[in-house]
Amino acid sequence: MKRLLLAVSLTVLAAGLSTAVLAAEPNKKEAAASGEGNLKIWEWANFLLLAGGLGYLIRKHAGPYYAARAAGISKDLVESERTAEAAAARAAEVDRRLASLDTEIAALRAESQKESAAEVERFAQQTAAEIAKIGALGEQEIRTAQKAARLDLQCYAAQLAVDLAEQKVRARMDADTEDRLVGGFVRGLHPPAVRN
Repeated sequence: MKRLLLAVSLTVLAAGLSTAVLAAEPNKKEAAASGEGNLKIWEWANFLLLAGGLGYLIRKHAGPYYAARAAGISKDLVESERTAEAAAARAAEVDRRLASLDTEIAALRAESQKESAAEVERFAQQTAAEIAKIGALGEQEIRTAQKAARLDLQCYAAQLAVDLAEQKVRARMDADTEDRLVGGFVRGLHPPAVRN
Protein backbone atom coordinates (compact mmCIF):
# COMPACT_ATOMS: atom_id res chain seq x y z
CA MET A 1 0.00 0.00 0.00
CA LYS A 2 2.90 2.31 0.81
CA ARG A 3 4.47 1.58 -2.56
CA LEU A 4 1.25 2.39 -4.35
CA LEU A 5 0.97 5.66 -2.41
CA LEU A 6 4.59 6.47 -3.32
CA ALA A 7 3.93 5.72 -6.97
CA VAL A 8 0.83 7.95 -6.97
CA SER A 9 2.76 10.74 -5.23
CA LEU A 10 5.56 10.55 -7.77
CA THR A 11 3.03 10.58 -10.60
CA VAL A 12 1.42 13.73 -9.19
CA LEU A 13 4.84 15.33 -8.76
CA ALA A 14 5.78 14.45 -12.34
CA ALA A 15 2.52 15.85 -13.58
CA GLY A 16 3.18 19.03 -11.63
CA LEU A 17 6.68 19.37 -13.05
CA SER A 18 5.41 18.71 -16.54
CA THR A 19 2.88 21.46 -16.09
CA ALA A 20 5.60 23.77 -14.85
CA VAL A 21 7.75 22.91 -17.86
CA LEU A 22 4.87 23.51 -20.23
CA ALA A 23 4.02 26.74 -18.47
CA ALA A 24 7.63 27.86 -18.81
CA GLU A 25 7.64 27.18 -22.54
CA PRO A 26 6.13 30.51 -23.56
CA ASN A 27 9.06 32.08 -21.81
CA LYS A 28 11.50 30.20 -24.09
CA LYS A 29 11.83 33.14 -26.34
CA GLU A 30 12.67 35.34 -23.46
CA ALA A 31 15.10 32.73 -22.10
CA ALA A 32 16.78 32.36 -25.46
CA ALA A 33 17.05 36.05 -25.71
CA SER A 34 18.65 36.32 -22.32
CA GLY A 35 21.08 33.44 -22.86
CA GLU A 36 19.51 30.91 -20.61
CA GLY A 37 19.43 28.07 -23.19
CA ASN A 38 21.32 25.78 -20.86
CA LEU A 39 18.43 25.85 -18.49
CA LYS A 40 16.27 24.17 -21.09
CA ILE A 41 18.65 21.22 -21.30
CA TRP A 42 18.63 20.83 -17.53
CA GLU A 43 14.84 20.97 -17.49
CA TRP A 44 14.69 18.22 -20.10
CA ALA A 45 17.27 16.18 -18.27
CA ASN A 46 15.32 16.62 -15.04
CA PHE A 47 12.14 15.64 -16.84
CA LEU A 48 13.73 12.54 -18.38
CA LEU A 49 15.21 11.54 -15.04
CA LEU A 50 11.84 11.96 -13.35
CA ALA A 51 10.01 10.12 -16.13
CA GLY A 52 12.60 7.32 -16.05
CA GLY A 53 12.28 7.03 -12.27
CA LEU A 54 8.51 6.97 -12.54
CA GLY A 55 8.72 4.42 -15.35
CA TYR A 56 11.04 2.24 -13.28
CA LEU A 57 8.77 2.45 -10.23
CA ILE A 58 5.68 1.79 -12.29
CA ARG A 59 7.36 -1.14 -14.03
CA LYS A 60 8.67 -2.51 -10.75
CA HIS A 61 5.40 -2.19 -8.80
CA ALA A 62 2.72 -2.22 -11.48
CA GLY A 63 4.00 -5.43 -13.12
CA PRO A 64 3.56 -7.64 -10.03
CA TYR A 65 0.30 -5.84 -9.18
CA TYR A 66 -1.14 -6.48 -12.64
CA ALA A 67 0.25 -10.02 -12.65
CA ALA A 68 -1.43 -10.71 -9.29
CA ARG A 69 -4.57 -9.08 -10.57
CA ALA A 70 -4.46 -11.18 -13.75
CA ALA A 71 -3.88 -14.33 -11.67
CA GLY A 72 -6.86 -13.42 -9.48
CA ILE A 73 -9.02 -12.83 -12.54
CA SER A 74 -7.85 -16.15 -14.05
CA LYS A 75 -8.64 -17.91 -10.80
CA ASP A 76 -12.07 -16.28 -10.71
CA LEU A 77 -12.66 -17.34 -14.33
CA VAL A 78 -11.67 -20.95 -13.55
CA GLU A 79 -13.92 -20.93 -10.49
CA SER A 80 -16.74 -19.46 -12.57
CA GLU A 81 -16.28 -22.20 -15.16
CA ARG A 82 -16.40 -24.86 -12.42
CA THR A 83 -19.53 -23.27 -10.97
CA ALA A 84 -21.11 -23.11 -14.43
CA GLU A 85 -20.25 -26.79 -15.04
CA ALA A 86 -21.69 -27.78 -11.66
CA ALA A 87 -24.84 -25.77 -12.38
CA ALA A 88 -25.13 -27.40 -15.81
CA ALA A 89 -24.71 -30.84 -14.20
CA ARG A 90 -27.40 -30.04 -11.64
CA ALA A 91 -29.69 -28.74 -14.38
CA ALA A 92 -29.10 -31.93 -16.39
CA GLU A 93 -29.89 -34.03 -13.29
CA VAL A 94 -33.08 -32.06 -12.70
CA ASP A 95 -34.04 -32.48 -16.37
CA ARG A 96 -33.35 -36.22 -16.14
CA ARG A 97 -35.47 -36.49 -13.02
CA LEU A 98 -38.27 -34.49 -14.62
CA ALA A 99 -38.13 -36.76 -17.66
CA SER A 100 -38.41 -39.86 -15.48
CA LEU A 101 -41.02 -38.27 -13.23
CA ASP A 102 -43.94 -39.63 -15.30
CA THR A 103 -42.60 -43.18 -15.12
CA GLU A 104 -41.95 -42.83 -11.39
CA ILE A 105 -45.50 -41.53 -10.85
CA ALA A 106 -46.91 -44.44 -12.90
CA ALA A 107 -44.80 -46.90 -10.88
CA LEU A 108 -45.98 -45.34 -7.63
CA ARG A 109 -49.60 -45.54 -8.79
CA ALA A 110 -49.20 -49.20 -9.78
CA GLU A 111 -47.56 -49.99 -6.45
CA SER A 112 -50.30 -48.11 -4.63
CA GLN A 113 -53.00 -50.04 -6.49
CA LYS A 114 -51.22 -53.31 -5.77
CA GLU A 115 -50.98 -52.47 -2.06
CA SER A 116 -54.63 -51.38 -2.07
CA ALA A 117 -55.71 -54.68 -3.66
CA ALA A 118 -53.61 -56.61 -1.13
CA GLU A 119 -55.18 -54.59 1.69
CA VAL A 120 -58.69 -55.30 0.34
CA GLU A 121 -57.85 -59.01 0.12
CA ARG A 122 -56.43 -59.03 3.64
CA PHE A 123 -59.50 -57.18 4.92
CA ALA A 124 -61.80 -59.67 3.16
CA GLN A 125 -59.90 -62.59 4.73
CA GLN A 126 -60.11 -61.00 8.16
CA THR A 127 -63.81 -60.34 7.68
CA ALA A 128 -64.41 -63.97 6.59
CA ALA A 129 -62.45 -65.20 9.63
CA GLU A 130 -64.47 -62.94 11.93
CA ILE A 131 -67.74 -64.13 10.33
CA ALA A 132 -66.65 -67.75 10.83
CA LYS A 133 -65.82 -67.03 14.50
CA ILE A 134 -69.16 -65.30 15.02
CA GLY A 135 -70.96 -68.19 13.30
CA ALA A 136 -69.19 -70.74 15.53
CA LEU A 137 -70.02 -68.73 18.62
CA GLY A 138 -73.64 -68.43 17.46
CA GLU A 139 -73.89 -72.18 16.91
CA GLN A 140 -72.37 -72.84 20.32
CA GLU A 141 -74.86 -70.47 21.95
CA ILE A 142 -77.72 -72.17 20.07
CA ARG A 143 -76.57 -75.59 21.30
CA THR A 144 -76.28 -74.25 24.85
CA ALA A 145 -79.74 -72.71 24.57
CA GLN A 146 -81.14 -76.02 23.21
CA LYS A 147 -79.66 -77.95 26.14
CA ALA A 148 -81.07 -75.46 28.61
CA ALA A 149 -84.48 -75.61 26.89
CA ARG A 150 -84.44 -79.46 27.01
CA LEU A 151 -83.54 -79.40 30.70
CA ASP A 152 -86.31 -76.87 31.37
CA LEU A 153 -88.74 -78.99 29.33
CA GLN A 154 -87.71 -82.18 31.19
CA CYS A 155 -88.14 -80.40 34.53
CA TYR A 156 -91.53 -79.08 33.47
CA ALA A 157 -92.61 -82.55 32.22
CA ALA A 158 -91.44 -84.16 35.47
CA GLN A 159 -93.32 -81.52 37.48
CA LEU A 160 -96.43 -82.17 35.40
CA ALA A 161 -96.07 -85.95 35.93
CA VAL A 162 -95.70 -85.47 39.70
CA ASP A 163 -98.71 -83.14 39.78
CA LEU A 164 -100.75 -85.62 37.74
CA ALA A 165 -99.71 -88.54 39.96
CA GLU A 166 -100.61 -86.49 43.03
CA GLN A 167 -104.02 -85.76 41.63
CA LYS A 168 -104.58 -89.46 40.84
CA VAL A 169 -103.40 -90.50 44.30
CA ARG A 170 -105.70 -87.96 45.96
CA ALA A 171 -108.57 -89.05 43.83
CA ARG A 172 -108.15 -92.69 44.97
CA MET A 173 -107.35 -91.82 48.53
CA ASP A 174 -110.13 -92.38 51.04
CA ALA A 175 -110.08 -92.89 54.81
CA ASP A 176 -109.52 -96.69 54.76
CA THR A 177 -106.66 -96.45 52.30
CA GLU A 178 -105.15 -93.67 54.33
CA ASP A 179 -105.29 -95.74 57.53
CA ARG A 180 -103.65 -98.69 55.83
CA LEU A 181 -100.90 -96.56 54.49
CA VAL A 182 -100.22 -94.89 57.83
CA GLY A 183 -100.29 -98.26 59.60
CA GLY A 184 -97.86 -99.77 57.07
CA PHE A 185 -95.55 -96.77 57.52
CA VAL A 186 -95.59 -97.08 61.30
CA ARG A 187 -94.90 -100.80 61.12
CA GLY A 188 -91.96 -100.08 58.83
CA LEU A 189 -90.51 -97.83 61.53
CA HIS A 190 -90.24 -100.59 64.17
CA PRO A 191 -87.39 -103.11 64.01
CA PRO A 192 -88.33 -106.57 62.69
CA ALA A 193 -88.02 -108.33 66.15
CA VAL A 194 -90.57 -106.14 67.73
CA ARG A 195 -93.13 -106.87 65.04
CA ASN A 196 -93.56 -110.45 66.05
